[in-house]
This record gives sequence, C-alpha cells and structure tokens, in this order.
Amino acid sequence: MSEVRETTADFVRVCALDELPSIGAAAADIDGRIVAIVRTADGDVHAVDDTCSHANVSLSEGELDGCTLECWLHGSRFDIRTGDPSGPPATAPIAVHTVKIEGDDVYVALNQEN
Repeated sequence: MSEVRETTADFVRVCALDELPSIGAAAADIDGRIVAIVRTADGDVHAVDDTCSHANVSLSEGELDGCTLECWLHGSRFDIRTGDPSGPPATAPIAVHTVKIEGDDVYVALNQEN
C-alpha cells in the first residue's frame, strides 16, 4: 500500500477493503509508522505495529491463525486484538491501533504509545 494522506479527525484512511487480503495482513505506511492491517476469517479488520517486538522484522509477512499473528522469523505470536505476545520468544507486546470502516474504506487512528 502507498503512504496514506487522507485524514478524518484522528483517523487516517489507509486503504479500501478490497485492497486487503481476504484473510491475512498487509503493511501500510501511516505518517512514517509501518502498521500491519489484518483481516481475519470472520471479516474483522485490526491494525498493529508491523515490527515484531523480539526481532526487527515485518509481522505482516507472517501467518494469521484466528486472531493470532505469527512472526515468520522466530515464531513469536501476538494477539492482534490486544498486542500481547502469546508465544515465545517475544515477551513484549506490540502496539494496537483503532480501526474503523466507513463504506468500503479502512481508517486507522494511531496509538501514540509504544
């Protein structure tokens, strides 16, 4: 996805829903912060920081199992709803960002913590 420009209050339009994989993750650059936009099998869309807290690699390149995103390099697993690690070697959480869907567009409000 390209860098995002359109904003609504604290939310930034990231992409259209049809630009996301039907199940899985895609990376987006939101004002210089790389975020994984994740769509689950039930159609829910989540946004988390794209960098694994254990190693400096992209989580959007990992596998999604339900609401768990697994890092492709060492197998760390994160709950995309909370950011909490659910499998080693990661012990630190990743930031979770607020998502809203308006029509066919995905908007994200960045969490400034983490």
